[in-house]
Amino acid sequence: MAVAHEVQQPFKQAYREIYLLTDAERATRVYSNRFAAHIVRQHQFNALCAARAWKNQLRLMVDDSYPPAHRLLPAWGLRAEYWVEGAGDQYGRDTNETGTYLYLATDQVRFYPLDAAQHYAHAGGGYQQSWRDQGPAHDPVPLEQVPPLVLSEVLRDVDLFVGVASVGNDPTWLDNGREVRYHDYWRGYAFGDLSETAKTRREVLAQLIPRLKIAARCRLSERFLHVRGDIRSYKIHLGSGNIMMEPNDQYLCIVPARGTTTGAEGTRFVPFEGDGTMAIILSKALLLAEDTKITDPTITRQLH
Repeated sequence: MAVAHEVQQPFKQAYREIYLLTDAERATRVYSNRFAAHIVRQHQFNALCAARAWKNQLRLMVDDSYPPAHRLLPAWGLRAEYWVEGAGDQYGRDTNETGTYLYLATDQVRFYPLDAAQHYAHAGGGYQQSWRDQGPAHDPVPLEQVPPLVLSEVLRDVDLFVGVASVGNDPTWLDNGREVRYHDYWRGYAFGDLSETAKTRREVLAQLIPRLKIAARCRLSERFLHVRGDIRSYKIHLGSGNIMMEPNDQYLCIVPARGTTTGAEGTRFVPFEGDGTMAIILSKALLLAEDTKITDPTITRQLH
């Protein structure tokens, strides 16, 4: 309806993601692993936390402890926590010049009563054994007792943190010879299963594609926007925006121009703002559908 009538929302309403309790979360009972085992850029993660009213501290490679990223929810008497730790152990390689970790590894999402004592963990991890309370201990709140709206909005925030800050979104990761130990994670995220945000993106693209000038060259599958060029055919991942070329799934590195955060040329309308990956996917699709017109040598040498 929003697409048909070209109603642009200042924030997602009609397409707002809903996160329902999963069977896995019912089994773990007091924590969610839905957004665990990701590698995210620490500074970007920290900025996103601030934008979404979460409290977080930058972690340094020092012998010190930090509270988890957390959001206070006084209207419901709850505190949401997202457990993270510094990734890596080599000063100067895994940190910047100030000793601040470049990347974080993510773990559980938990909920506690608002007045529960603050938890802490060592900056470099091991927190499943070393988390401690300052003051009276409180058990975590079972996820089934968290109001569904609160659970959904907290998980939506965490999905945003991972979806934006994950190294899996970096199209230059392999070409730049970045951390070999994160290559498996990068590949799994860059072309893996879709998050709820990416599933919503797919739903919107299904309505937008027929409005594109390149509609006849595009089709959607479960995880990809397929684009037929004249030189090659391409698969753009709907979560990361990364590209593989058919028929052998060769990786194609295209770095978006700085400031590519709004609707791409060739589209008349996008129903909401703020989805930079949507804009990147549309921009890449428009470019690749006319691949014979590409002149950038960093791209053309990959096509042949």
